[in-house]
Amino acid sequence: MTDLALPDHEYLTVKELADLLRLKERKIYDLAASGSVPCSKATGKLLFPAAEIRVWVERSKSGSVSHATSRPPIILGSHDPLLDWAIRQSRCGLASYYDGSLDGLDRFVRGEGVAAGLHIHDAKSDSWNVPAVSDLASDHNAVLVSFAARRRGLVYRSDGVAPTGLSDLAGRLFVPRQPESGTETLFREIAVKEGLDLSRLRFSEVARTEDEAVEGVRRGDADVTFGLEAVALSYGLEFLAVIEEQFSLLVDRKAWFDAPMQKLMEFCATEAFANKAQAYGGYDTAAFGTVVWNA
Repeated sequence: MTDLALPDHEYLTVKELADLLRLKERKIYDLAASGSVPCSKATGKLLFPAAEIRVWVERSKSGSVSHATSRPPIILGSHDPLLDWAIRQSRCGLASYYDGSLDGLDRFVRGEGVAAGLHIHDAKSDSWNVPAVSDLASDHNAVLVSFAARRRGLVYRSDGVAPTGLSDLAGRLFVPRQPESGTETLFREIAVKEGLDLSRLRFSEVARTEDEAVEGVRRGDADVTFGLEAVALSYGLEFLAVIEEQFSLLVDRKAWFDAPMQKLMEFCATEAFANKAQAYGGYDTAAFGTVVWNA
């Protein structure tokens, strides 16, 4: 992208810049709103100075147009107990903001963090994370790496009637997750396959993390939730496995080489991390660090 055929006039319109960079016009508006791209609003509409645009592109190390400004040191996306523990234990200095895979991917695209934890299932290809990331983050200087495989299923108390599967949940009080979470999307997908009419479920208050969902069952606020085996075990609850999912980290490539992310990744390659994953239960970290997608 260093040899841009810029128009001979001084300013570019949104459409001209979008065509030039092969991006959607909506993306250009997002870049302008965040201050990531040189622009002028003096005329009441967005105009982009051609000379500054050339300099801006040439300064981009990877050809990505979305990382001209620094990302805050925050890990976004889906809540994962093992990742949460590793962030604290490694003392890497990264903060976290967990509100679901879909929310995390959206925030990552907007530059609100250096990484996002994802477990987004694509029903059409029966694959994890790559289709969603390819669709929304292909113009970002990012890499998707494996963190762990996780067993997910029904979490319930031992003092009730054990469910035999999702089709057996009708009439039970269920802890749902937020619509922006990969868990909620996956649960609804599997429910359709197994013939569960969601209108026959009773729902408690929405839980926004894995721990919060399972804690609701432990307290007796609900009968069952669709949670992680690791969390069920930590709360002393019963677990019926339904699926093994792939939890991956979408990481800004520049941030990958910065000290905080390197410190976290180095810690996750230690024996202490592997032992913790085994102690939690429900994790397989054998493929940790494997690159599954590159921008």
